[in-house]
Amino acid sequence: MKSYMTSLFFIFLFSVGCNSSDSPSDDVANLPARDIAGVSYGNDPEQKMDVFLPANRTSATKVIVLIHGGGWSGGSRADFAYAVPWLRAFFPNHAIVNLDYRLGTQQSPGFPKQIEDITKALDYVKASDYQVSDDYALIGASAGAHLAMLYAYEYDQEQQVKAVASIVGPTDFTDPAYVGNPLFQYGLTALVGNASYQSNPEIFIEVSPRTHVTAQSPATIQFNGGQDPLIPVTQQSRLKQKLDEAGVYNEAYLYPQGGHGNWDAVTNADFQAKLVAFLQNHF
Repeated sequence: MKSYMTSLFFIFLFSVGCNSSDSPSDDVANLPARDIAGVSYGNDPEQKMDVFLPANRTSATKVIVLIHGGGWSGGSRADFAYAVPWLRAFFPNHAIVNLDYRLGTQQSPGFPKQIEDITKALDYVKASDYQVSDDYALIGASAGAHLAMLYAYEYDQEQQVKAVASIVGPTDFTDPAYVGNPLFQYGLTALVGNASYQSNPEIFIEVSPRTHVTAQSPATIQFNGGQDPLIPVTQQSRLKQKLDEAGVYNEAYLYPQGGHGNWDAVTNADFQAKLVAFLQNHF
């Protein structure tokens, strides 16, 4: 995932240039920028994050959180590291957190521990001396997008997440495109353990972000490819329908010839322009 996402961000960075709408708070604190690598927000070695704090931040400084993909069983924050300079260029007054979480296995599934890790990481940021707000935007890719949406819709009890960006993320595991496809029968082993929808439909309902949409859900943007072998196109439309019904602001973009993020240069530039505009306008 790192290679195609790298091209996505850097093609747009050089073709469009820096155009952030951010402006410093009137209550500017005389604080230097800080880059803090490998912060442990828990006792497990996988519970780490990199934190990037802007200069002159205040208690109003918003925080962008990156959540990597990898099928709930792989990947790391290193996969999203290339996005940090890009985000800092467009959003120089925002803090950035690049998050690792405990990886899932059949014996130790990702749910609920990966949601618990997001909660724990954000609680750590809130309790720290970082001098930032508790307003968050979550950007996730693939499995990380799923976790971002699930956390924001169901487990963010204080409604601190103000915006969610899903890049090729699954939204609904009760979708017939999943349930009726034998290739996906045990496709969520790393997330829910050795269960199929037929044997335990309740867990599939519980881990589906779409199930938890309410009128209080945060603004959401989705990007998907029409040729994605992992994410059926109905995943986007099913979530959009639920968000629309709940009156939640959302945008959804389907690139008909795109795969699981491996998009051409024109598509990449369009994707990034829309993502930047969404964050500028809704976060």
